[in-house]
Amino acid sequence: MHGSTREEGGAAMTDRFQATDARQVEEVVRWAAAEETPLEIVGHGSKRGIGRPVQAAHTLDLSKLSGVTLYEPEELVLSAKAGTPLAEIEALLASRNQQLAFEPMDYGPLFGSERGKGTIGGVLAANLSGPRRLKAGAARDHILGVHAVSGRGEAFKSGGRVVKNVTGYDLSKGLAGSWGTLAVVTDLTFKVLPAAETEVTFVLRGLLDEDAARAMALAMGSSAEVSGAAHLPYAIASRVAGGALGEEAATLLRVEGFGPSVAARVALLRGLLGAAAPVEEIGGERSQVLWRDIRDCIPFADSSERPVWRVSMPPADGHAMVYALRKQVAAEAFYDWQGGLIWLRLESDAEADLVRRLVRAHGGGHATLVRASPAVRTAVPVFDPQPPSLAALSARLKAEFDPNAILNPGRMG
Repeated sequence: MHGSTREEGGAAMTDRFQATDARQVEEVVRWAAAEETPLEIVGHGSKRGIGRPVQAAHTLDLSKLSGVTLYEPEELVLSAKAGTPLAEIEALLASRNQQLAFEPMDYGPLFGSERGKGTIGGVLAANLSGPRRLKAGAARDHILGVHAVSGRGEAFKSGGRVVKNVTGYDLSKGLAGSWGTLAVVTDLTFKVLPAAETEVTFVLRGLLDEDAARAMALAMGSSAEVSGAAHLPYAIASRVAGGALGEEAATLLRVEGFGPSVAARVALLRGLLGAAAPVEEIGGERSQVLWRDIRDCIPFADSSERPVWRVSMPPADGHAMVYALRKQVAAEAFYDWQGGLIWLRLESDAEADLVRRLVRAHGGGHATLVRASPAVRTAVPVFDPQPPSLAALSARLKAEFDPNAILNPGRMG
């Protein structure tokens, strides 16, 4: 166990505990539970700016709790320690033409750091996903099992390493999106899938947001089996793929699979939508770079603290919400998940009530303040307030897993 120490009241205290194995994690959490002292749980810190600033004098650092512990490509299963860099796992999977099908986002660029700092534990804690969410779901849909330590300092496990083993599966899923407030996960097992042989992005140029929403809905309702549907309005399009798209608005439809099948499905899209706007096709590595930039919110990765919102709402209603918002404040937006995910960047800070009111007025959904200054994140609810029934369930889970509220206190509001 490594940690820096300081003197306080004549006694030496450790500010930062760096665990290298699950046993050390258990020891630290058990100590913190006994002392009723809060812990901030971190990996490499790529998502540390999300949520309210954690109120804790002590940090449990999992960055050295790293390494792939099992990979069976034939069984489509991979296990790793929580602090293992996601980039390391993705490189290993790519070497066998496999992938995490849910395409987890990398938040690093949005907070001014380079890509590749996120960990596999953070993937589950934040329930990450990417453009393929509309087809493959998110992290919670691919987790098979975990080993973890509750806020009581008790080690437990859920699920297993085999796809068919669903014992305790819901508990593994229950930790998804908990942001380290229920338990400290030490080991994870995920289902992996084969990577697509061919990828082509079908592009419609110059559509307005409303027309793009209609085009994406048509594509998703067809037999083209679209695995990504996004719309980048005018000027936003130039901020991805090194500017390769130019300024004009771009509506993007990704098709993946075996070569002949992809060609046939792209031809179907051309017949369905080709009369709506000028079209082009982007393939291979260029397509991959494009969707990686959309996944990681690169259009708003500007090294600032200007507020960035992540809004999930019905795809048909998003463009109307954005239009209503722009009538009141300066805002930029682009759309993923067929318009069901809207990324917003605002110029002013105190707009949480306005954003959430407009989301409710246009079909409902959830709005998360992903990026803002610490002062703003302290002052406003970062995560959408839960309805009473869900809030009561969350409170019961918290009482069961972390009764003294020592894990990442305050992060979720």
